[in-house]
Amino acid sequence: MWEVVMNVFLWIVASVLALAFLFAGITKLVRPKEQLAAQMGWVEDFSQGTIRLIGALEVLAAVGLVVAPLLGIAPVLAPLAALGLVLLMVGAIITHARRHEVPMVVVNLVLLGLAVVVAVGRFGPEQFAA
Repeated sequence: MWEVVMNVFLWIVASVLALAFLFAGITKLVRPKEQLAAQMGWVEDFSQGTIRLIGALEVLAAVGLVVAPLLGIAPVLAPLAALGLVLLMVGAIITHARRHEVPMVVVNLVLLGLAVVVAVGRFGPEQFAA
C-alpha cells in the first residue's frame, strides 16, 4: 500500500514540476529578452542565447519528468530530469541571492525541494510506474 501512495505522490509532484517548468521554459524560448525583463529582472544579467538555453533545459526537464516514464521510454530520464532541475535551481538561487531577490530565492528553494524529492524517490525504491 505504501508503495502505491508514494508512487502517486511522486507522480503528482513530478507533474506539478513539469507543468511549472514547461510554462516557464516555453516563455523563455518564445519571448524576447526585452519582454522577459519586465517580469524577470535577472534576464538583464544574461545573453538572449543563455536565456533560451535555460528555457530549453526547462522544457526538456518537463518532458523527461513525465512523458518518458509514461511512454515507458527510458524511465531513468525522470530522476535525471529532476536532478537537472536541482542544478538549475541551485543556479537560480545563486542568481537571485546575488540580486537580493529574496522572494524568488524562496520560490527556487521550494522548487529545488520538490525536484530533490522526485530525484531521490525515483532513483531509490520508487521507480516510475505508469
